[in-house]
Amino acid sequence: MAAPSRNPVVHLELHTGDPTAACGLYARLLGWRDEDVATAAGDYHALDVGGRLGGGVVECATRRPLWLPYVEVADIAAVTGHARALGVGIALEPREGPAGWRSVLATPAGAELALWQPKV
Repeated sequence: MAAPSRNPVVHLELHTGDPTAACGLYARLLGWRDEDVATAAGDYHALDVGGRLGGGVVECATRRPLWLPYVEVADIAAVTGHARALGVGIALEPREGPAGWRSVLATPAGAELALWQPKV
């Protein structure tokens, strides 16, 4: 059995201009169910993707839909700072939300990766 990942992927979030259509497609295609969650920033669709991995769908103005993986870290400020030192762009500085902290990194190749530090 492989050793557990030091920083596991814990959440997948789809950013799309049409969350209703996306949720419907993934429900029909994969059996994933969504649950509407009211937040201060607007509606969010929690997505049951199965297993321990969380999921969600958020409506936003994006050229095309994209999946954003969230990686759990112990110290979001330190890891975000380390990313900056490595030349990684910071698309979203660490920001506190209801369940924890997140930041979004933009790699030199154009990929995005979110960091997640849950509230203790």
